[in-house]
Amino acid sequence: MKEPRPQHSRTFEDLVAEGAAVPTEGWDFSWFEGRATEARPSWVYASSLAERLSHTTAALDIQTGGGEVLDFALRRAAPKTPVLTVASEGWPPNVAKATALLRPHGVAVVASPEDAPLPFADGAFDLVSSRHPVSPHWAEIARLLQPGGTYFAQHVGPRSVFELVEYFLGPLLQEQSAARHPDRERADAEAAGLEIVDVRAERLRMEFYDIAAVVHFLRKVVWMVPGFTVEAYRPRLRALHEQIRTDGPFVAHSTRHLFEARKPDA
Repeated sequence: MKEPRPQHSRTFEDLVAEGAAVPTEGWDFSWFEGRATEARPSWVYASSLAERLSHTTAALDIQTGGGEVLDFALRRAAPKTPVLTVASEGWPPNVAKATALLRPHGVAVVASPEDAPLPFADGAFDLVSSRHPVSPHWAEIARLLQPGGTYFAQHVGPRSVFELVEYFLGPLLQEQSAARHPDRERADAEAAGLEIVDVRAERLRMEFYDIAAVVHFLRKVVWMVPGFTVEAYRPRLRALHEQIRTDGPFVAHSTRHLFEARKPDA
């Protein structure tokens, strides 16, 4: 982990302009090094996925983003990679990035909206994976898995980074706070006919060292503050900039849970 970069000599306008200019495609967060930190879950998802891929025949990665996590896992699993690996993604810029990154692995990337059925046969895969899906479609996951197949994923949990969200939006309703709860997802997965193998949850510390990191984060993770733009939130951004300069990094907490489920044998 890199030490925070000193930004106190830079103006609010310079930092905001930088955060607004950084490309947001894919799930590569290397730009944040030295500007923001986030503790990682103990289960080390990408490496755990690699281990499962090494014992898999046909794999599907849902909402793959820019393909970075699947690329890492396939490289780690090599040479014992699945005979067939497919990925899906709904955002066109990410589709292009994932296609370029995953093509050397022989992975086909299918452009598909997040809420649409996927164009694959019933029982086509013995492993379906996803890192931070917007919303798991349990009936579709169950349909795509062959009997005995596994769904293995890392989900965003309830109230993730809500310190930052509520700084901009104010206190949220209790129902909004309860969204993405692992108990609710467990019940939905079981209702779709899946057996729960493992669910583990962790709350992880995050720190934002300058306002550019805040701006880029909210542009990249668009569901945090829907409709976020610098102009719409300039007064709050300026106040947060001064707070960070005076009090040090803005602290928030992400929530993550590991989710493993199995489709019963026929």
